[in-house]
Amino acid sequence: MMDPVRNPFAPGAGQRPPELAGREKELTAFEVVLERVARGRPERSLVLTGLRGVGKTVLLGELRSMAVRRGWGAGKVEARPDADLRRPLSTALHRAVRDLAVRHRSPDRVEAVLGVLKAFALKSNPDGAKLRERWQPGIDVPATAGRADSGDIEIDLVELFTEVAELAQDVGTGVAVLIDEMQDIGPNDISALCAACHELAQSGAPLVVVGAGLPHLPAVLSASKSYSERLFRYARIDRLDRADADRAVLAPVDREEAGITPEALDALFEHSGGYPYFIQAFGKAAWDAAPADPITAEDVLVAAPEAEGELAVGFFGSRYERATPAEREYLRAMAELTHGKDEGVGTSDVAEFLGRKPSSLSPARDSLIKKGLVYSAERGRIAFTVPHFGRYLLQMDE
Repeated sequence: MMDPVRNPFAPGAGQRPPELAGREKELTAFEVVLERVARGRPERSLVLTGLRGVGKTVLLGELRSMAVRRGWGAGKVEARPDADLRRPLSTALHRAVRDLAVRHRSPDRVEAVLGVLKAFALKSNPDGAKLRERWQPGIDVPATAGRADSGDIEIDLVELFTEVAELAQDVGTGVAVLIDEMQDIGPNDISALCAACHELAQSGAPLVVVGAGLPHLPAVLSASKSYSERLFRYARIDRLDRADADRAVLAPVDREEAGITPEALDALFEHSGGYPYFIQAFGKAAWDAAPADPITAEDVLVAAPEAEGELAVGFFGSRYERATPAEREYLRAMAELTHGKDEGVGTSDVAEFLGRKPSSLSPARDSLIKKGLVYSAERGRIAFTVPHFGRYLLQMDE
């Protein structure tokens, strides 16, 4: 029996796979960004887009590690719907300043920047809040008045980014602000973020924003600021091709001095569709199901129900549970119309299928977009953000 302790596969939200296959292009491009920005050369911020399960969060974490290894300050934010950006961004930039402080020769200069950061952070407290209800950012210096504390998020963000970027410039590096689920940032905050990136790009300040989000993120940014199309460099993160999907399986198996047959690789690719999260789920289940080395196609077949059950609960089910009855009706209609395939469908077709007026379905559709279950990449069409979700919904009804 294959030793379950040595199982190298790691399905989990944002968990780095044992082999980060198929992302060499993005990693190389970010190396160039780090080097150019550190040398004072102009470079656009970066936005990664793709469906859930393609590894955007993992890639974001890898880019952060790359920045830290180069001596950059780096902080990561996970945006949430209806949540103010000021507080989580303060925490992320506090982390970035601490990264830079290790290399900086002037503690007074570091404290001055932390004072500005604290002033920015404290503005997240509502006016008139009682002292015991006020959030304290955990920055052990007095807040500095008159900088990044106007209460206007656009003005404050430009001033704060400038302060932190100049601190990085002192030590010859830069700052990376990494934002996951970027499509969930509110309209005012996303507008301010774009404006701050634009301002700093013009001044050549060594700060880049790296955002990750669902496929409609470029449309969200464009609706906020028309120049966002030129402000960011967009990279679409998709499923792995066959060669990279095989490498994602073979490399960790080889490192454990185990084997897997070509037929088993065929079966794993068929079940996973090349989606990195699914590769990990089916790979883990196949390893645990294999009675002996090497893993065979029969092992993958036996393990498939176990992997599908895990995905049904943790990947699909948890998202489906968040939908109301009206929203579930909308999702099932989409699944029927697409025959369970990962493709878009017309919103008018959904209305016709349900025998309803399109306007009556708008609240359900808009709520599903807000919950991150569907997205609208183009006017009048809708698609699942979760690969294989339509297939899962059809199987539920069988």
